[in-house]
Amino acid sequence: MYTADDPLSLIPFAEKVALCQTIDAAARARDPRVAQVAVSLAASWSVIDIVRADGFVAHDVRPLVRLNVQIVAQDGDRRETGHHGLGGRYLYDDLFKPETWNRAIDIALAQALTNLESVAAPAGEMPVVLGPGWPGVLLHEAVGHGLEGDFNRKGTSAFSGRIGERVAAPGVTVIDDGAIGSRRGSLTIDDEGTPTRRNVLIEDGLLKGYIQDRLNARLMGVEPTGNGRRESFAHAPMPRMTNTFMLAGNDNPGELTERVKDGVYAKSFGGGQVDITSGKFVFSCTEAYRIRNGRIAEPIKGATLIGDGPTVLTRIKGIGNDLELDEGVGICGKGGQSVPAGVGQPTLLIDGLTVGEPPPHDRLATRRSDLLVRAGSRAMVAERARGRRRDS
Repeated sequence: MYTADDPLSLIPFAEKVALCQTIDAAARARDPRVAQVAVSLAASWSVIDIVRADGFVAHDVRPLVRLNVQIVAQDGDRRETGHHGLGGRYLYDDLFKPETWNRAIDIALAQALTNLESVAAPAGEMPVVLGPGWPGVLLHEAVGHGLEGDFNRKGTSAFSGRIGERVAAPGVTVIDDGAIGSRRGSLTIDDEGTPTRRNVLIEDGLLKGYIQDRLNARLMGVEPTGNGRRESFAHAPMPRMTNTFMLAGNDNPGELTERVKDGVYAKSFGGGQVDITSGKFVFSCTEAYRIRNGRIAEPIKGATLIGDGPTVLTRIKGIGNDLELDEGVGICGKGGQSVPAGVGQPTLLIDGLTVGEPPPHDRLATRRSDLLVRAGSRAMVAERARGRRRDS
C-alpha cells in the first residue's frame, strides 16, 4: 500500500529545520495581521513483525509523514487562530514542494482572518450544512465507533443487534476502507496480519455489518474485516476504524445551502467526543458561517454541534456529489490507545442539529469516548468515575 523507504533518514535534519523556517517567514510575510506562526513537520517509520500462536508470520513497513501550519492573526486586541495540516503514508517529497506548503499557509491564514470577523454563534436546533472532507470526523464519532465489533458484541452500542435494519436516510452509504493507497488510515495488513479491505457498514440506509478484529469476529461468528489495530506492540489489538467515509450522492452542494432559510454552515471542526451507548456527541467548529435565506453569510464563533448519531443519520436530507477525504491529520483515541485514521464525506444537509454550548461540567457522562483532532489541537484527558472524557 505504500513505500518501504524511511522518511526519517532520507532528508537531513537541517533541511527539515530550514523548511519550517521558510514556512514561518512566508506566513508572516503574507499579512501584517499575522502575530504568531507555529509549524510542525513530523514523521514515523515502523517495521512490523506479526507472529501468531498458529505459526502465522507477517511483516509490514509503515512510513507516515505530516505537516501542520497554525497561524494566529491579530486585529487590535482580538486574536484568532487558523490551521491546516496534511500528510499520509508516503515520503517527505510532497510536503517539501512549495505549492504544497504555500497552500497550507493560505488555508490557515484564510481561516484565521475569517475568524477575526466572526460573531457569536446562534443557539437552538436548526438545519446544518456540513462541508466536505474533514467534517467527516462527525461521521467517525457519531456513527463509526458505534459500528466497531467489540461494542456490538457486548451490546453496548446504539447499533447493537440491528443488522439489516434501516438506521439512516435512503442514500446514506458508509464505508470503512483501509486499502486506499497512501492514506493516513491505510494499512497493507492490520496489526493481526489480516489484509485490509473495503467494508460496507451502511448501504442505502441499511445496516450491513460491523468492523472486526480476529477476537470479536470469532466470538460473533463472522470474518475479520482487517480492522484489528493497536498503538504498538505493548498494546492489545481491538476493532478500530481505518479510513471511514460516506459515499457521494447526487445533489449539487450549492443547492443544499440554498434549501436552508436560517441555519449554519460548518466548514471545519476541531475535535469531538461520543458516548458509544447512547450515540450522543459534541463537536466544536473551528470555522463556521451563518446561512441566511439560502446564502452563506457572516462567520460565527463558538459554534458547538450537539446530537446523537442514530438520530442524525435519519435527518440527512441532502447528500452532495463532492466526496472528499481529509488531508491526513486524524488521530483516533480509544481505550487509551491512539492510532492514525482518515475521515471523509460529501457536503451534507442535516435537517436539525442543536447548536450551542454543552453542559459545562458534564458534557458527556461517557462510558467510553473518543477524540479525533487536527495537529495543533491540545487534548486534555481526565479519567471519570465511569469512563474517559476528552476535550480539545
